[in-house]
Amino acid sequence: MGNIHTCGPNECIVISGGCFGSTGKNMVTGSWAWAWWLVTDVQRMSLEVMTLNPVCDNVETKQGVPLTVTGVAQVKIMKNPELLGIAAEQFLGKKEDEITDTILQTLEGHLRAILGTLTVEEVYKDRDQFANLVREIAAPDVGRMGIEILSFTIKDVYDNVEYLASLGKTQTAVVKRDAEIGVAQANRDAGIREAECEKSAMDIKYSTDTKIEDNSRGFKLQKANFDSEVNTAKAEAQLAYELQAAKIQQRIRNEEIQIQVVERRKQIEIEEQEITRKEKELISTVRLPAEAEAYKVQTVAEGMRTKTVEAARADGERIRLIGAAEAKAVEAVGRAEAESMRMKASAYKQYGDAAIMSLVLEALPQIAAEVAAPLAKTDEIVLIGGSDRTTDEINKLVGSLPPAIQALTGVDLTGALGRIPGATMVR
Repeated sequence: MGNIHTCGPNECIVISGGCFGSTGKNMVTGSWAWAWWLVTDVQRMSLEVMTLNPVCDNVETKQGVPLTVTGVAQVKIMKNPELLGIAAEQFLGKKEDEITDTILQTLEGHLRAILGTLTVEEVYKDRDQFANLVREIAAPDVGRMGIEILSFTIKDVYDNVEYLASLGKTQTAVVKRDAEIGVAQANRDAGIREAECEKSAMDIKYSTDTKIEDNSRGFKLQKANFDSEVNTAKAEAQLAYELQAAKIQQRIRNEEIQIQVVERRKQIEIEEQEITRKEKELISTVRLPAEAEAYKVQTVAEGMRTKTVEAARADGERIRLIGAAEAKAVEAVGRAEAESMRMKASAYKQYGDAAIMSLVLEALPQIAAEVAAPLAKTDEIVLIGGSDRTTDEINKLVGSLPPAIQALTGVDLTGALGRIPGATMVR
């Protein structure tokens, strides 16, 4: 029995022993492998990048100046199967610190050897070339251990004898001297150049002013000619535009008239169709119902007329019969009243004023009742003038009755009473 072992792309599994024999081994990267119990050995080896910081203290250069150089190197175990096997033979079972220490000593040795072949200026001024040289010389040695140098750079270069500082001071003094000389020469040349430029500028200015005036005069003359031509062209264009606008307006007006004519024709057609529709609608909604109603009314009227005529005939016959009977009755009553009147007239003629007086006296109560009728609704009568005049007022009221009776009946009551035998008139 055994186990399955897996690993990521940043490590390698090395399986040895068992069926692989005394010299065989199985190396797996980023995959899985089977290992038997008891008879196989399983070990892991990291393939991640390792950072090294090589330092060389007080290493003499080609000139004998001691320098201290520090750098940074990035290394890793190569994945090539052959080189991976070499790295496994040399580093399998070791810790990462032990592996980096071995590689670091190799790099520092090559760094010391190369420093002894270069001058301080070559090391200080061209660090990239120095680093490339170290990487090229050290790569074969570390490659034989299955290690690849990914990058190598120089971090710092300094010394304890102030050689670099002196070198910098000398260079600084030279640079300052050259700078001061350059400034003086530049100021001198600048003054000369400034005077020449100012003279040239004044010449150019005067020449330019002259040309500007000439050009201005020519421009104004040319502009006046152009303005004249432009105004003429504008006037012609304006007249042409107005003429063309009038023509276009006339065309538009003609088209509008045509459109109005067409619209009017269509409106007339629509109105005619509407009239036809209205006529049909009136025929269907008014005329035909009216004719039906008229026929109905006519038929009903004829029936009513016939009924009324017959009823009128019956009523006429009834009225004629009733009238004949009433006429006979009236004739009889008239004859009786006439006879009564004739007899009264004969009696009145025979008795004369006595008969008339009799009629008047019979009518007096009725006249008195009609005269007193308004006084029946009177609660109280007040006579103004004192109690000694009451008799006079009553006498005046009674004295006004004969003229009133004569006005109503035409009978002179005072005269008739005076003609009664034994009657005395009081004045």
